[in-house]
Amino acid sequence: MTPEVGLWNVANVLTMARIVLVPVFVACLLAGGTAWRLIALAIFCVASLTDLLDGRLARSRGLVTDFGKIADPVADKALTGAALICLSALGELPWWVTGVIMFRELGVTVLRLVVIAGCDSASRGGKAKTLLQVIAICLYVLPDSLSRPASSAGSSCGGVVVTVVTGVDYVLQAMRLRRPTDGPSPRTVLSQ
Repeated sequence: MTPEVGLWNVANVLTMARIVLVPVFVACLLAGGTAWRLIALAIFCVASLTDLLDGRLARSRGLVTDFGKIADPVADKALTGAALICLSALGELPWWVTGVIMFRELGVTVLRLVVIAGCDSASRGGKAKTLLQVIAICLYVLPDSLSRPASSAGSSCGGVVVTVVTGVDYVLQAMRLRRPTDGPSPRTVLSQ
């Protein structure tokens, strides 16, 4: 029998740090100017790294908690959602891109909660989606003098395509899991 993992562990602290960094990132991004954009970019990169680290630490050290299973995807959606909404509000990213990505992210989060109440790890498609979104957001957050518009547009298009494809795949997996079968449990099959 393994001991119960407490709320205050390194994985959960990293997740909470990501949540705290969201309003700081937003304030820096909206402040305007090259220096503030670079600070916003640095904050976004640090927050994105906490996303990579918290899951790995939780699994490798046996620190998986119910809080982490809920807070981690919420922190992820808060960070990317805040970035997308701010970039669209600034007129730098089309609203339809933000709408498609946010619809998928919120829909999949609700679906996860309804179907399985969380899952253990992201699929390759989910990881690719996250990576493409992070790269696209970083390119958009870069000040105009340092950003390459073609790269930003290309990465956002790639991010949207992978976001939609993984979202459709996620819905299909959820529909299969809702059917009674003798296969593996939803927790081992359904992933972001």
